[in-house]
Amino acid sequence: MTSVEAARELLAEFPIVDGHNDLPWALREQVRYDLDARDLATDQSAHLHTDLGRLRAGGVGAQYWSVYVRADLPDAVPATLEQIDCVRQLLARHPKDLRPALTAADMEAARAEGRIASLMGAEGGHSIADSLATLRALYALGVRYMTLTHNDNVAWADSATDKPGVGGLSAFGREVVREMNREGMLVDLSHVAATTMRDALDATSAPVIFSHSSSRVVCDHPRNIPDDVLERLPANGGVAMVTFVPKFVLQAAVDWTAAADENMRAHGFHHLATTPEAMKVHRAFEERHPRPVATVSTVADHLGHMREVAGIDHLGIGGDYDGTAFTPDGLGDVSGYPNLIAELLDRGWSKPDLAKLTWQNAVRVLGAAEDVARDLQTTRGPSNATIESLDG
Repeated sequence: MTSVEAARELLAEFPIVDGHNDLPWALREQVRYDLDARDLATDQSAHLHTDLGRLRAGGVGAQYWSVYVRADLPDAVPATLEQIDCVRQLLARHPKDLRPALTAADMEAARAEGRIASLMGAEGGHSIADSLATLRALYALGVRYMTLTHNDNVAWADSATDKPGVGGLSAFGREVVREMNREGMLVDLSHVAATTMRDALDATSAPVIFSHSSSRVVCDHPRNIPDDVLERLPANGGVAMVTFVPKFVLQAAVDWTAAADENMRAHGFHHLATTPEAMKVHRAFEERHPRPVATVSTVADHLGHMREVAGIDHLGIGGDYDGTAFTPDGLGDVSGYPNLIAELLDRGWSKPDLAKLTWQNAVRVLGAAEDVARDLQTTRGPSNATIESLDG
């Protein structure tokens, strides 16, 4: 049996829980949610990293669909609601393959049924517009994690890729974390500044996640996780889900990406745009300046280091498919996960270790957040604090 065959066998029993897929935003950008134009039951490899056939081929058993919207949108809350509606339409359209999931028990039920558990994560605190009531509304609609920031600061939390604002979390930011704990919504620390990571770990009473982040030591990009933060995950119980984005995992890609982003802006595009027109600009730049290529081995290097620092019980996977223009060789779309598992098998990772990486850790952390929420709800009610009352 080859390593890839062994990987597929393992994933049949312990499938991938992927922490972050930006398909809903890609559907908004490409076809304005016309799901007939991007029917996931058919091969969408010409347009997307994701469709049902490739999810099955990749051994995906649970997916957090990102309901991300850009931070510079003036209508972030209704746009987030549109993203949630998109996910709901996908679930209604493909009930044999996709199962709505709100809890760890739902995830296990989906696995038993042979369906893909479908959860939602909001990417960026701008999606709640400084309102704890809006946070609770997103939870009621099915959102099970929120990334505290995206690429830009919010008024109460600093991003990894913006200038320091409040120095981590403000008083209101800490209240956001506490309210997420009370609801049972996972605190996602991808995209946030290291100061925000540390403040959130101080404030939380539930395990945190990094839905799509890698190691800062292996690749020195501010989006990645410093070792001192990884070292805190065992005490917290959280999970760091390694991402595949080349500009976050390969040091040589960091400088190239900075130049490519500047080229996009010079042509009038947002640097994260993935529309056909934007991709033409990307491809033309790449023809002139060949990009450094990450591989499956590059990602495995991150997992190896993160395991040494945080331990096997605190690792997961968050590919960021359909949210990145480029992917590593061997991980070109959602069908590629077996290649990563095969690489780890070749490096001596055991089946029990890989079962934790692919399935068990992510299911456990959601269940732990649910347990904390049940306890907190017996001691205090919803917070009605405002950013004005706490931050002045």
